[in-house]
Amino acid sequence: FLHPISKMKVLVGVKRVVDYSVKVRVNAAKSAVELKNVKMSMNPFCELAVEEAVALKGKKKVQEVVALSIGPKQSTETLRTALAMGADKGIHIQTDLRTDQEVQPLNVAKLFREIITRDQFNLVLLGKQSIDSDSNQLGQLLGGMLEWPQATFACGVSLEGETAEVQREVDGGIQTISMSLPGVITCDLRLNKPRFASIPNIMKAKKKPIETLKAEDLGIDLSSSTMEYVSVEAPAEREGGVIVEDVDALIAKLKNEAKAI
Repeated sequence: FLHPISKMKVLVGVKRVVDYSVKVRVNAAKSAVELKNVKMSMNPFCELAVEEAVALKGKKKVQEVVALSIGPKQSTETLRTALAMGADKGIHIQTDLRTDQEVQPLNVAKLFREIITRDQFNLVLLGKQSIDSDSNQLGQLLGGMLEWPQATFACGVSLEGETAEVQREVDGGIQTISMSLPGVITCDLRLNKPRFASIPNIMKAKKKPIETLKAEDLGIDLSSSTMEYVSVEAPAEREGGVIVEDVDALIAKLKNEAKAI
């Protein structure tokens, strides 16, 4: 999957998820999160990836930015947001399967691999995870499939020729690594601050091309899955706090009720 780099092309993954500000509800069957009449938007970590790709293009380190989304027909709106932020074109792999449960990371990685091989991308930027399934698997799976170097949890990215220098957030602080391209980078929260799409750019985005495909067109069966969701439940309601009169009362409650001391 290695090829000469004559034009730096970046593929960015964007996923349509329940908006981060929405209080999610479990459906009546306790089989999934309720999606009907719920505000949807681009996964926040994907926004970071789009912003980084567009910023690299602004620095003339990248010549083309393509956004790829897998999901229902409404995912076109998510792609239009990426285009309004500055991506050049979009690819929509359409499916009616739930992308938070039924479309598994392994199959998503296979789809990305097929698009990357077909269109000869040199760099893949992804969010480190999506806020619906929280799998944190796509970047690692894709790097392994392509046999490309990968840098996860990036909080800083710089490109120089066919080399990327990436700062990673790790338990001990910031780790800096250098890797040759092509490669895969997953983006963490402190990488950048995504821009707001201006009205003129939103209008321009309507004219940018979006290619629509089915997974079957790429030889991938999205319905094949090795994992089954048995049930989904809301977390238990937290009990209200108690105001105590003094330190002695606090110690008594911690000792006698909470059994913490």
